[in-house]
Amino acid sequence: MEKRRLGSTGLSIAPIVFGGNVFGWTIDEAESFRVLDAFVDHGFNAIDTADVYSRWFPGNEGGESETVIGRWLAARPGMREKVTIFTKVGSDMGQGKRDLSEDHILKAVEDSLVRLGIERIDLYFSHWPDPTVSHEETLGAYAKLLKAGKIASIGASNYDAELLGAALAASKAAGLPAYGALQNELNLYDRAGFDAELKAVCAQADVGVTTYFSLASGFLSGKYRSAADAEGRPRGARLEKYFDAKGMKVLAALDEVAGAQEARPAEVALAWLIATDGVSAPIASATSVAQVESFARAASMALSAEQMALLNAAGA
Repeated sequence: MEKRRLGSTGLSIAPIVFGGNVFGWTIDEAESFRVLDAFVDHGFNAIDTADVYSRWFPGNEGGESETVIGRWLAARPGMREKVTIFTKVGSDMGQGKRDLSEDHILKAVEDSLVRLGIERIDLYFSHWPDPTVSHEETLGAYAKLLKAGKIASIGASNYDAELLGAALAASKAAGLPAYGALQNELNLYDRAGFDAELKAVCAQADVGVTTYFSLASGFLSGKYRSAADAEGRPRGARLEKYFDAKGMKVLAALDEVAGAQEARPAEVALAWLIATDGVSAPIASATSVAQVESFARAASMALSAEQMALLNAAGA
């Protein structure tokens, strides 16, 4: 499978990144292992997680996803050399705030390394902006981790054009490491998380882009056509906003293209992201081997200019 360079991080990744937010929450460890095995078997190589996954689930404390990935790596000799690991820092892990302070980062990275069972994180993201801490303090902490070999590259998540631009300027002015990747929300329905201004900043600074909520919490799978369809689902509350006129227009466009491609709507939605200018790779979660097989079909799909135009117009 063709790999893509992820901005200035130096990482080479397949066109879909696995979203590890499902581990320790919606699927158990045994099924997680099967899904990850299938993902690698299909030629994919990048796995995304965060220290806070899945703290929101009753009884969890955070770190559950990293722990599952770490156990999978430990049970698969040689697998560490085949995969690229992304994780994130800065979410509330009990301290009561989003936190990109040096003290928190230097402690959190050690916790993540232990849970993952690895010596170095390939790409370490600032998960959320922290307005109480300067860019210089956060980037200075990363400089220490890079020098120590605990991380290989850094990225920012949930940064808009102004904030990312300021962080990049701070890096240059202070001689500190620069973010080489961005992880923001983007899908056929939600476009604001990667607008034209942010796209331009990323292009100019060679910042690679991965997208989360790539399937709009499952809405773009086509399984949910009304609020009644989503009732009782783990992400049902997140789906409510999509059941409007725009959402129905997006589903209609997906259905049309899926029919022409003899594909599933989710495959088309991922193929659209893969083909979108400025996007390095979408992040997508799977809870079954069959869904991973769907990723492979999406990665090999070629959308025509007319199909891209139809999908672009539907979610505009």
